[in-house]
Amino acid sequence: MCRKLIQATAPKEFTQHARNPNRSVVIGGDNMVLVPAYGSPFIRNIEEGRRYATIEDFRNFVKLAYQSPYLHHSGGTICEPVDLPVNKRHFDMVYTHMRYSDKPFMGSVTAPERAEDTVEMAKILFGSEFVENNTVVSSLINANSPMVWDSTMLGAMKVYSRNNQAVILSPFCISGAMSPVTVAATSTQLYAEALSGMAFSQLVRPGAPVIFGTFSSSMSMQSGAPTFGTPEPQQVLYIIGALARRLGVPFRSGGGLCASKIPDAQAAYEAANTLQHSMLAGVNFMLHTAGWLEGGLSMGYEKFIMDLDQAGMIHAFTKGVDLSENGFGLDAIREIGPGNHFLGSSHTQANFENAFYRSDLSDNNSFEQWEAEGALDMAQRAQDKWKSMLETYEIPSIDPSVDEALQAYMNQRKDSFPDQNY
Repeated sequence: MCRKLIQATAPKEFTQHARNPNRSVVIGGDNMVLVPAYGSPFIRNIEEGRRYATIEDFRNFVKLAYQSPYLHHSGGTICEPVDLPVNKRHFDMVYTHMRYSDKPFMGSVTAPERAEDTVEMAKILFGSEFVENNTVVSSLINANSPMVWDSTMLGAMKVYSRNNQAVILSPFCISGAMSPVTVAATSTQLYAEALSGMAFSQLVRPGAPVIFGTFSSSMSMQSGAPTFGTPEPQQVLYIIGALARRLGVPFRSGGGLCASKIPDAQAAYEAANTLQHSMLAGVNFMLHTAGWLEGGLSMGYEKFIMDLDQAGMIHAFTKGVDLSENGFGLDAIREIGPGNHFLGSSHTQANFENAFYRSDLSDNNSFEQWEAEGALDMAQRAQDKWKSMLETYEIPSIDPSVDEALQAYMNQRKDSFPDQNY
């Protein structure tokens, strides 16, 4: 019954429109949308270490995501601005995505009325009629695993689905805690939870866009803490990806996940492992692509930049192999012949600038040159990079009357009820 409800009306792919039409993305099919990490209450950088996130940090990460050519999407709760009242901070977060970026964004889900505020602000930005007929907001709706949808999540989901906005129905399974310890059992539970949520969305509004979401990690059987970059969650990725394609809906999972507390070797290899398996599993909406540290508790400035480099490699890999005449390079083979090198060939000269992915973060120089330039490690180079990006950031233009209307709506709503910090 659930499959029939979903397959009858849920779109196989859909467009999430951005306020800059050139930034709109197609979610589903053969498309892969890379999205920043989500939900961290803390931030970390080399200079300050770990501290609670603020609205300034939130704006900084939106600016960094906007500037990156490798992220298609501005994300949602990139970090939690704890310096603002709990019941009002969603206004500033949604406005930050709307004002400081022109990429697609995610809406608030922490209460149904906050989802309503997101929709109303989207109507100001895009126009009511456009929002009624198009998807301009996506949102993350987590199951309370095992096998529960709570009233907060369902309430937010109803708001978005009724308004034709996309919902990511996403179980949250740490194997051994919220699901059984085995891959097959966890995959089965994930499928059942996501299936029920997607079916319910189609009862709310047939044809409302949905994304089959999943989050799965293993667990340290010594401490009970979640672990990342390990083989078993990657197996779950491939299984759920196949189930999503069989069902005929877009698929969300993956990202630069790690358990490391700092941007070190553990952070790099765990994140790279998850990012590459997510790519190979055919993920359509890759949440947590960049910035994730400490099992999601921290958003790392340097880690964000390191993950962007990995995202650039994903872009290069998924372009596929060039099978054109230039790609086969037969003229170069004829020109050079046996026993010589290709460094000076006309083919190499014509292609050297774009032949390979060129990281602007990794150091491939000699030891002497690396030492002369300060002997910086990866994290230090990433620190220099995010600082220079923020210094050169230019805010995208917006219709002043729209900006004024957004701020007026926020101020009126904020003044209508008292602050709460719990």
